[in-house]
Amino acid sequence: MKKYSLGRILMHMTLRTAVVGASGAAGGEALRLLSGHPDVEITALMAHSSAGDRLGAHHPHLHDLADRLIEPTDPAALAHVDAVVLALPHGASGEIAAHVGDNVRVFDAGADHRLQSREAWEHYYGSAHMGTWPYGLPELLHAGEERAQAQRDALRSATRVAIPGCNVTAITLAIQPGAALGERIDFTRLVATLAVGYTGAGKAMKPHLMAIAAQANAAPYAVGGTHRHIPEVEQNLDVAGVDEARLAMTPILVPMNRGILATVTAPTEASAGELRERWEHAYAAEPFVRLLPEGQWPTTQSVQGSNMAAVQVTKDEHSGQLIAVSAIDNLVKGTAGGLVQSLNLAFGLPEETGLTKEAIA
Repeated sequence: MKKYSLGRILMHMTLRTAVVGASGAAGGEALRLLSGHPDVEITALMAHSSAGDRLGAHHPHLHDLADRLIEPTDPAALAHVDAVVLALPHGASGEIAAHVGDNVRVFDAGADHRLQSREAWEHYYGSAHMGTWPYGLPELLHAGEERAQAQRDALRSATRVAIPGCNVTAITLAIQPGAALGERIDFTRLVATLAVGYTGAGKAMKPHLMAIAAQANAAPYAVGGTHRHIPEVEQNLDVAGVDEARLAMTPILVPMNRGILATVTAPTEASAGELRERWEHAYAAEPFVRLLPEGQWPTTQSVQGSNMAAVQVTKDEHSGQLIAVSAIDNLVKGTAGGLVQSLNLAFGLPEETGLTKEAIA
């Protein structure tokens, strides 16, 4: 039985929460975090193809929930909860969310409601745009801000929240402080190369995602401007005050379960000291972003299982390039952890509730 403080009992802050897409990778990680959240009661587990199974058949590591039955997805049943987590493939969230009243807060871990541009959505996703929701990256800087505040204010009043893509979170946190330096960084020549763990591709049984293909192998994917996270990164940089961002992005699957290591470069006229000062100022008060000491570089193992983003920045004096590197756990900070942060803000809870900064390495 969960223990609640007297203050929380008096405020009746037990949030009845349903997870749709419970058998997938994102749904499983959301359940892992929410099951340890002191103010959350998991009321319903829903999915489509796995309906009727016990959760333990898909997530045997979730011991307290293993015997729970996965129910068919029923939007009508979601009217009786406080929060709904949608952990579904793109294109599947919009129809369900449309049947959920505004009295229920909905957190979409999929892509359906992230992009503001209808044209960008249709180009990269090839389907009808489902509209835009408040964006669930509390650390997102807005133009003119020294530290992130406007995004948090938006989330505090949100009944619908779109959780960012995991690669987007890694790239945005690596590079966004540079927006304040204006034309001294050439954001039209932004390049991001990412080493990505296989859980970033979900749990679908596809030949290129099986162990025989993954072991001792590194494989690029969505090369040549085709990755669907490109317009989302550019959108974030526009919010941060970049006049024109153009991103060349190459993700590479590497043989690890979790993690993203993003290396982001751009030509710059700023000195290494100026870059360091700007990044320090942007992240000094952030609970889940750590700018590492000079000379120390992020690793995926140092953030595994945590909601932390480890960041470093410097300048390559030989080439005149800014180099920013970030490491996150794609399932935690990249998905479910960012979701819990947003849920906490939306319900007026301390942002760090139910989340850990400590990695498992």
